[in-house]
Amino acid sequence: MRNCVFLALLACLLTPRLAHAEVRLPAIISTNMVLQANKPVPIWGWAAPGEKVTVTLGPQKLDAVADASGQWRVTLKELKAMGGEDAPLEMTVAGTNKIVVGNILVGTVWLCSGQSNMSFGLRAAQGADVEVPKAKHRMIRLFQVPHTRAALPQADVVGAWSVCTPASAAKFSAVAYFFGRDVHEATGLPTGLIQSSVGGTPAQSWTSLEGLKMDKALAAFAAGAEGAAKNYPARLKHYNETIEERRAAHKQWEAEVGQEYLASLRAWEAEVAKAKLGRKPLPKKPEQPAGTKPEPEVPDGPNPDKGHPASLYNGMIAPLAPFAIEGAIWYQGEANVGIAPVYATLFPCMIRAWRERWGEGDFPFYFVQLANFLPRKPEPSESGWAALREAQTRTLALPHAGMAVTIDIGDGSSIHPTNKTDVGHRLAQWALHDTFGKPVVRSGPLFSGAKVEGDHIRVSFKEIGGGLVARPAPPSTQPETKSASQPSTQTSKPGDQSADLVGFAIAGADGKFTWAKARIDGETVVVSSDKVPAPAFVRYAWADNPACNLYNKEGLPASPFRSDLGKVR
Repeated sequence: MRNCVFLALLACLLTPRLAHAEVRLPAIISTNMVLQANKPVPIWGWAAPGEKVTVTLGPQKLDAVADASGQWRVTLKELKAMGGEDAPLEMTVAGTNKIVVGNILVGTVWLCSGQSNMSFGLRAAQGADVEVPKAKHRMIRLFQVPHTRAALPQADVVGAWSVCTPASAAKFSAVAYFFGRDVHEATGLPTGLIQSSVGGTPAQSWTSLEGLKMDKALAAFAAGAEGAAKNYPARLKHYNETIEERRAAHKQWEAEVGQEYLASLRAWEAEVAKAKLGRKPLPKKPEQPAGTKPEPEVPDGPNPDKGHPASLYNGMIAPLAPFAIEGAIWYQGEANVGIAPVYATLFPCMIRAWRERWGEGDFPFYFVQLANFLPRKPEPSESGWAALREAQTRTLALPHAGMAVTIDIGDGSSIHPTNKTDVGHRLAQWALHDTFGKPVVRSGPLFSGAKVEGDHIRVSFKEIGGGLVARPAPPSTQPETKSASQPSTQTSKPGDQSADLVGFAIAGADGKFTWAKARIDGETVVVSSDKVPAPAFVRYAWADNPACNLYNKEGLPASPFRSDLGKVR
């Protein structure tokens, strides 16, 4: 049945559009939207070449003329943010026809993107039975972009804005919802959230061709994106030429297997969807009637797959610009574990490319560092997950970038931890501090330096908030196998600077790391080991799923780090 749906959609997509002269707006500019306050607001669309279009919003009335390709654009002057008592606005767009866009709010708008942990819906998150019924916020608006891959940048997406209700929030990104709710409650601003995310996708899929050309280290990705664009016309031609043959083959298959089997297949697909939401085992697919041929495979379309460089940028990011936004939040990285050195270049290039596309300057970009995952190892070792976290941390060198550390709230047995409340909250702390100027602590401790002092190393930090503290390791992150040399967390007490810290390892010039004793000394941590009388390097939480317990007094965890970057191999 998946193929049936695909072919039906394909038929619609390949049906030529009738030519018309009516004024048209992109989907992102529609009833229930939130417009960004305190920035110029582009409004754009399509009409007949040479057609005059008038946009009216409150006292502002602007005219444009569609160019030879039928595109037009005006830019509204900066709008003042609305309060809870202000009545929604109405905008009219008039040419040969008239469009009325109603129930508009003015406040703060955020693009929410990434892979499956951003796509993870509120209805499947921890506490959903309580949170979903409470998701009644007329001042929060949601827009969800459907999965769309493309060889070339697209002009529009399918979708519509909706008021945040239990029904609309349940299927929306849990991380984005909790982020938006915290921002709205702390600022009182109308909040627009645009979810554009796809599970199992690497950062190169979300980067434009221009972004992939920013650094020679990304040349292979850029070549892939250019190849897809070059081959698209031929692939589309072949696809169109064979569609009738494919449609006929599927119709013949449906007749062969019969309506009873098709009904059982539809019921099975519904059960699969339900099981995935409840994180339960998937039911077995019903067997086809004996002697029937397998369902025809979904044919390769003209567009590249979701993992192809630039494919999701073209289909799901490019069409959203230049809709005015406050900034972006991002949760991705799992699909790039194993190529951390490349990611250290790729991720900043992606961010810069987005900023250039919007033309708003260096808008805020707040992202989630990978959570703890996989079985815990008893001894210090190398880690692809830790290396990717390090690459993410290095992205903080970009202006107006922020990182939510989640090393303490993951799930060793699942790449999709259900605690999305804290993830959204930690992202919101960055926005509230940096974007809105609120007096909150935005981050946990971040490594700033290590100094060898005889037989120990003194580690210094920034972003320490009210001070460094040791906390007990959360029950969900206790070691599966414990090394005799790894200190216990049982004596750690919140706020106790004399308590042992866990997660620190130390090495001499040979780079052979061993667990170390660590204690808080004012605003620093002193690390040592009897096994390493002449220490050279120190690491913290350098593992897929580390046991670690360094925080600041505000309860935000320290980010993993190593002092031996580029020095030990």
